[in-house]
Amino acid sequence: MSKFLHYFCKKIQQRIIYSRQFGHIPIVVEQSGRGDRAYDIYSRLLRERIICLMGPITDYTSSLIIAQLLFLQAESTNKPIHMYINSPGGVITSGLGIYDTMQYILPPVATWCVGQACSMASLILAAGEKGMRHSLPNSRIMIHQPSGGVTGQATDIKIQAEEILKMKKQINYLYVKHTGTALERVELSVERDNFMSPNEALEFGIIDKVLTSPPKTKHVPELDKILPKRMDVFNQTMANQSTLKP
Repeated sequence: MSKFLHYFCKKIQQRIIYSRQFGHIPIVVEQSGRGDRAYDIYSRLLRERIICLMGPITDYTSSLIIAQLLFLQAESTNKPIHMYINSPGGVITSGLGIYDTMQYILPPVATWCVGQACSMASLILAAGEKGMRHSLPNSRIMIHQPSGGVTGQATDIKIQAEEILKMKKQINYLYVKHTGTALERVELSVERDNFMSPNEALEFGIIDKVLTSPPKTKHVPELDKILPKRMDVFNQTMANQSTLKP
């Protein structure tokens, strides 16, 4: 068995185990002069400096995103990083870990909302590099105040309630910082679940651009010159072949 085949089978076995736990992850096989190599799709995208924040934001998800951000900074401090977001939100502290890392690293981070960016994910969307925050036209963005449930002694409940209020104030100031929206409007907007269309999020300052679908076909002027020449050669070749026949 070749080294590549052995490696590929091993990766497939790992993917099968992973897929049973977390769902199917596609494998991409690339061919090069040095042989074939298999990547899971997210690793292949990482080579292009693309990070996918998909699903709820948890401590585990946060650790993966932070690690990828730090790795890409080590690769280059100038090339932008592209973060695609489709998340309902999640744990505030986990999201703030991603947020702080985005602000800490040197490469600019472009954010792209595909599907939804709700709750904590909307802050991460807004925290992208100014001018590089995007949304697809049918995505949804939602902002609201922090929420949580507490049980225990009255003193413990009071401590947790005060912490949630501090967190609410902190996040409101972060929205003000990245959107340029007045604090009074932010405080009013987050009182309840506030769903926005991409155009509404653009007006609020969460994103900078709503992407529209590109044209399905692109006109390439060079083809107007190349194709007639190739057709002339093809027709001449066919004519020569017909004259050679007995």
